[in-house]
Amino acid sequence: MPGNSIGQLFRLTTFGESHGAGIGGVVDGCPAGLRIDLEAVQHELDRRRPGSTTLGTARKEPDRLEVLSGVYEGITMGTPIAFVIRNADARSRDYDALKEVYRPGHADKTWEDKYGVRDHRGGGRSSARETAARVVGGAIARQVLNGSGVQVHAHVSQVGAVRSNVRLAELDFAMTWSNAVRTADPAAVRPMTELIEEVRADGDSIGGRITCSITGVPAGLGDPVFDKLHADLGKAMLSINAVKGFAIGNGFDSIAMRGSENNDAITPAGNSTNRAGGIQGGISNGEDIIFEVAFKPVSTIAKAQETVDRAGKAVVLEAAGRHDPCVVPRAVPIVEAMACLVLVDHLLRQRTARL
Repeated sequence: MPGNSIGQLFRLTTFGESHGAGIGGVVDGCPAGLRIDLEAVQHELDRRRPGSTTLGTARKEPDRLEVLSGVYEGITMGTPIAFVIRNADARSRDYDALKEVYRPGHADKTWEDKYGVRDHRGGGRSSARETAARVVGGAIARQVLNGSGVQVHAHVSQVGAVRSNVRLAELDFAMTWSNAVRTADPAAVRPMTELIEEVRADGDSIGGRITCSITGVPAGLGDPVFDKLHADLGKAMLSINAVKGFAIGNGFDSIAMRGSENNDAITPAGNSTNRAGGIQGGISNGEDIIFEVAFKPVSTIAKAQETVDRAGKAVVLEAAGRHDPCVVPRAVPIVEAMACLVLVDHLLRQRTARL
C-alpha cells in the first residue's frame, strides 16, 4: 500500500506536488460534534508557509485553506474532512536545468529508480511542500487533544553547533513564535540567527535540532509490541523531510550511563525523574513526553556540487531556485503537527482497549 497515510482510527492521507495545482488531504476518523476553529488551523498553517520567517525561502505562498467536506456550520460531521491548498508561487522554470540531472542529497535518483519517472520541478511529491497538508491534519488533531488537556509544544533547540542549554521546564514556549529562528531560549536567538545568515551568505546550509514537549498525556497510550507510542512518534518524525534522527528521554546519552543512573525511581507520588521521556515499554506513563528530532543541512545549496545526469555522465550542478538555508525554523509546526496526529490516534485507540 503506498505510504500516503498515517494513523489507524484518526487517519490523514495527503496528496499533491510542489509545483502542481495544489496540495491537500483527507482526515478520516475525526469524531463528530467537534467545533472546529478554522482560523486556528489557518494560523498553524501560516507558521509553516514559505515566507513565514526571514530566515527561510524566498518563495511566497498564501497557503489559504479550503475545506471541501466534513465540516458543516463549524461542526465536524464524523465524515471525511477533505481540504486543499492551492499553489500560487510555483516557478517551475527555476528547475528546467534539473530535468536531466540528479541533485545530491535529494530523492531524484531514488525516486526514478523506484517509479521510472519523476517530477523534477522542486522534487514533486518528495518536496517538503507536502508537509503543509500534515500541518492542517495536525491542527485538527490538536483541537481534539485540547478537549483532553493534552498540549504539544516544540522549539528549535540547536542550529549547527549553537545549542540551547536551558531546561524545558524553564522555557516559555510562547516566545518560540516571537523570533525568526523559532527558539524559546532568548539567549540562543542571536547566535542561531547569525549562524543561519552566515551560511546563507556563503551559499551553504546548516542543520539543527527541534525539541518537543507534550504535557497532559494520560498513562496507557501505546501498545507494547509493534505499535509502541515512541515507535510511532519516531516513524512520524522520521517521515518529515530532512529528518535524520529521533531520540526520546535520555536518548543516545543513555549509552554512557549505568542503569542506576538512567532508571526512573518510582515513588508513591509517581516517577521521581523523567529520564524515559514519558514512555516506558512503549506505553505512556503519565509524565511529560520529551523527544528530540535531528535535521540534516538542506541538500540544495548555491555552491557547485558534483553529480551525474540521467545518462550517467559526470556534471557539476549549481542549483537555482528558492530554498531554506536551515529548515528547522519552518519545521517546528510540522513536528508539532505530526506529534498531534500520533497522540490523537493513540488516544482514540486507547478508548477501545478495555471495557
